[in-house]
Amino acid sequence: MKAVILAGGLGTRLQPYTTFLPKAMLPLGEKPLLEHLIGWIKKNHIDSIVLCVSYLRKTIEDYFEDGSNFGVKIEYAVAHRPLATAGQLKTAEEFIGDSFVCVYGDSVFDFNLKNMVESHKRTKSFVTMALFEYKTRLLYGFIETDKKNRVTAWKEKPEVKGHINIGCYVMEPGVLKLIPPNKPFGMDDVIRKAIAGKNRVTGFTIRKGFMDIGDKNSYRRAYQHYVERLGEI
Repeated sequence: MKAVILAGGLGTRLQPYTTFLPKAMLPLGEKPLLEHLIGWIKKNHIDSIVLCVSYLRKTIEDYFEDGSNFGVKIEYAVAHRPLATAGQLKTAEEFIGDSFVCVYGDSVFDFNLKNMVESHKRTKSFVTMALFEYKTRLLYGFIETDKKNRVTAWKEKPEVKGHINIGCYVMEPGVLKLIPPNKPFGMDDVIRKAIAGKNRVTGFTIRKGFMDIGDKNSYRRAYQHYVERLGEI
């Protein structure tokens, strides 16, 4: 089995940090984010990786080369313009011939990927999505009304919870046929097409082991987390 890492994003929400570095190469402790991802994938017994690269790709290619220094085999799929998440994945089509893992290159994971792969195979799914149990408190009072517009309840700043997509999937190669070539296309569009086509899409819920690094605030929190871990060694 191979893993595909989508590492070609522009990182506009992380400017100015990404002016000279692709977001996948932003440091977390003593290593770039992407090295943490590759280490996690290898720990879960996958040692063949395809990196989908674009923006400032030479920085990534010069650091990781063929992956031998990191105990893995790395191949590169190159996009020459922004293609969104699924559009990036499409560039890796020539490297994929079997079930594969796909992860976004702007998060850090630390859950049991091996169990997720086994769940995907056991359920004979077309796509398995890693989901994170998320809770948030609304900033406003939530007013409930009936069909006659009478107020029936006032819930002051209630907590709501649900599952969010965290950008880690196990997929069958048929997914790639749902993605148009050489044009921006989102992973949400792929999942909708898969569901509309009656393909089995399954969730794999985790409660810990996920850290998003999508903007400057989340990056600073993650950076501080890894700095503190270094201090504990």
